[in-house]
Amino acid sequence: MYQRAEGAGSRDAGSAPAGWRKRLARAGLLALMTMLTLNLFVGSPLLSLWIGSRVQPPGPPSMAAFLAAAASLGAFSFVLVKLVAAVGRAHDTLIGRRPTVRAHLPWLRSMRGERPHEVGGRGGLSALDVILVTAVVLAALAFELWFFFKSGSPIDERSGRGR
Repeated sequence: MYQRAEGAGSRDAGSAPAGWRKRLARAGLLALMTMLTLNLFVGSPLLSLWIGSRVQPPGPPSMAAFLAAAASLGAFSFVLVKLVAAVGRAHDTLIGRRPTVRAHLPWLRSMRGERPHEVGGRGGLSALDVILVTAVVLAALAFELWFFFKSGSPIDERSGRGR
């Protein structure tokens, strides 16, 4: 009877669909983390402003509208942060990244090298770290582009940018 040699090139017939399912699950979790992160920076504030506008009666601004917007922003942001963290943990579990009990941040590490840099498992940035930093950088760039090139001047009611 024919036997396959054990090595890097041999695969079971059942492992190919499992590999695709794992890749699809990883891609789905990354997409979900990205969507939740974007909603954390865009969707949550817009929804909170909409709620504040629904509370606002006709006339001058009321404190109730500000309170409703601030409370809803805090609640939505808290829920989204918890969801992003849970999806990040699920992604780390799926790829086999073990959580560390104690993480030594780079600016708190000993310069003498007496402590190990990573306690158990792989070190480095997680996918959640990369997604969050990318979202913050893109948000800052979008704000700067708007501020320097599109916003009007509050002093003389004209843009002054391009005239």
